[in-house]
Amino acid sequence: MGLSLQTNQRLLQLQFTYKGSISQTNEETVQYIREKIGENPSPEKSINLFHCLNELNDRSLVEQIQQSLRSGCLSTDKLSPAQWSALVFILLSSEEDLDVFDLKKYSASEEALLKLLPVVKASNKAVLSGCNLSKRSCEALSSVLSSQSSSLRHLDLSNNDLQDSGVKLLSGGLESPLCTLETLRLSGCLVTEEGCASLASALSSNHSHLRELDLSYNHPGDSGLKLLSAGLEDPDWRLDTLRVDNSGICRLKPGLRKYYCELTLDSNTALRKVKLSDDNRKVTAVEEEQPYPDHPDRFNHWGQILCETGLTGCCYWEVKWEGWVDIGVTYRRIKRKGNGADCRLGGNDQSWVLDCSDEGFIVCHKNSGTSVRPPASSSNRVGVYLDWPAGTLSFYSVCSDTQIHLHTINTTFTEPVYPAFRIRDKSFGASLSLCRL
Repeated sequence: MGLSLQTNQRLLQLQFTYKGSISQTNEETVQYIREKIGENPSPEKSINLFHCLNELNDRSLVEQIQQSLRSGCLSTDKLSPAQWSALVFILLSSEEDLDVFDLKKYSASEEALLKLLPVVKASNKAVLSGCNLSKRSCEALSSVLSSQSSSLRHLDLSNNDLQDSGVKLLSGGLESPLCTLETLRLSGCLVTEEGCASLASALSSNHSHLRELDLSYNHPGDSGLKLLSAGLEDPDWRLDTLRVDNSGICRLKPGLRKYYCELTLDSNTALRKVKLSDDNRKVTAVEEEQPYPDHPDRFNHWGQILCETGLTGCCYWEVKWEGWVDIGVTYRRIKRKGNGADCRLGGNDQSWVLDCSDEGFIVCHKNSGTSVRPPASSSNRVGVYLDWPAGTLSFYSVCSDTQIHLHTINTTFTEPVYPAFRIRDKSFGASLSLCRL
């Protein structure tokens, strides 16, 4: 913008009511620009204004946000409009963040998405799964998809209650001749036949670039399946991968409960000092040994037990606990005999757990723990959401049917994982129950 040039500074001085030194004019110009940024201008204008500040050697706003990002203590719910603009500017200047943009790093909310939309537009892949998005977000994303300057090729909107109305808005962007999206994930988005019809109409346009569509955990119905499956055989469609597994009417439940899976505790894995009841859905720590038969899968030191079935998809379950317990998942090959960390849930690289007690929560893996700040309102009921393909394991405090996010573990699962629990043997009377939803 040339604001640092003395010739242009002289011209700028004419805009002020008095003549002052160049340094004084610089300060006044900086203040004026900062005020304009605070007025929440369009993203394009905001970026230009930050370039102006750079030319005037003022990077205070940017450095403030960068320091918060480095320290991991950025709280987006307290950012001013100017600070939001600074965050957008920083992310757009970072090639690393533009390869894969994950909204949950900043805030899993619709308001954050709308403020960070320029970053989504400039990214190659946007991960917006599980961010409480609605059709309002779909309308904004549709404009991104139909923009000539969009770099977006992969979009993950899984686990948002978008419904057919939101998918219809997205389809408007998909059918734009300017849309270059190649992958779209809509797993668990409450999509029915109506939404599938909108998608099929958009994909039948000659200019659609979409090659992969994930509609698992929805309810496309026979007509929706027929429309989309027919497109796979149509030479005018570029779509070559369609996922509709785990579909059905039960997938129209809002929130995570659409992924609910029925679990049963495996008595052959239980330590003899834990007692099973309620059709193998409840386990309690006891002093007297139970008459379980010998079995190679049985733990012989830690008060632990696994469920019968290994999981590899998207699954959700809830557990009610008392006392002091661990709740998580493990590979089946975890060792069973002995008192070492290689046998203890959370003590090795084969298991991930949430340590729950009246004192708070701790996430444990590889024999190390990370404290989790408890929510303002908490309960003795924990929800666990496993997205095995994406490599995430999330824990929630469940209060009055509302899931409050506690922590998400990001990893790469290489084999099926089994829901697993530890009842602390020093806390007799500690128990947990698998909840029916």
